[in-house]
Amino acid sequence: MIFSHFNYCTSCWSQADQKLISRLQQVQNAAAQLLPGSSRRQHITPALASLHWLPVQLRTDFKILITFKARLGLAPSYICDMLIPYELARSLRSSGSNLLTIANSNLKTKGDQAFAVRAPNLWNDLPEDLRHAKSVSAFKSQLKTHFYRVAFM
Repeated sequence: MIFSHFNYCTSCWSQADQKLISRLQQVQNAAAQLLPGSSRRQHITPALASLHWLPVQLRTDFKILITFKARLGLAPSYICDMLIPYELARSLRSSGSNLLTIANSNLKTKGDQAFAVRAPNLWNDLPEDLRHAKSVSAFKSQLKTHFYRVAFM
């Protein structure tokens, strides 16, 4: 029941400040401690890892990266219109790396959290083999594995 609420608003949390993300992480940690086999005296990271629950910040990044669907034309047009492929003036090694143009933002705190800025930043930070996944299901699986490694290894 908790994760239905977590997943419902995950993409909205991308604009949340660190204080709110920390509070949401505490809720997730408390939920993990309620499950059998975990205790309040143990560190929560091994419990989250065994449950394959990503930390809240990575959950929001996972949801924001519907960018892959937009790259395939499977997202609504208003999302596809925000994601502009990065085109170089001349041919370089990075020309085939499937990057996105990062929009300029006027506000450092909230402007950088807008989807049009945050999604291309996250997309460009992904490993190149992940950006070239063949299908949505392969991308999701590889992305979850990538985030799991980032969070727990």
